[in-house]
Amino acid sequence: MHVLKMSVLLGLFLIAPMTAEAQPRRTPNQPELLKEVRPDYTPEGRAAAIEGRVVLSAEVLTDGTVGEVQIVRPLDENKYGLDQEAVKAMKQWVFKPAMKDGEAVSMVIYVDMGFSLKENTTSSQP
Repeated sequence: MHVLKMSVLLGLFLIAPMTAEAQPRRTPNQPELLKEVRPDYTPEGRAAAIEGRVVLSAEVLTDGTVGEVQIVRPLDENKYGLDQEAVKAMKQWVFKPAMKDGEAVSMVIYVDMGFSLKENTTSSQP
């Protein structure tokens, strides 16, 4: 019986007309990548043949630059410097900032940066 009352109340809210003040705010869109900088292999990481992925969280600021960057899932636990190279590269990325209701907003994104010796390059995915 309690569930029935709840569904009736929800139905009433859905039928009620929305005034301009009651309009829900749209969720922000994602930042758009404009400039990507790939991380460098450290000599120690290359010599040890370390390959894999670093997952980072990064705050994209309202001007499109990157603010705070944190390592969510490390690759080398600071042993070969690859995690720090990923952070250093991430801080150089530039975005068109996320927009919400016509205004730029800060947003935290997650980036998966890969290190591969086979390709002789690094790759990243926002």
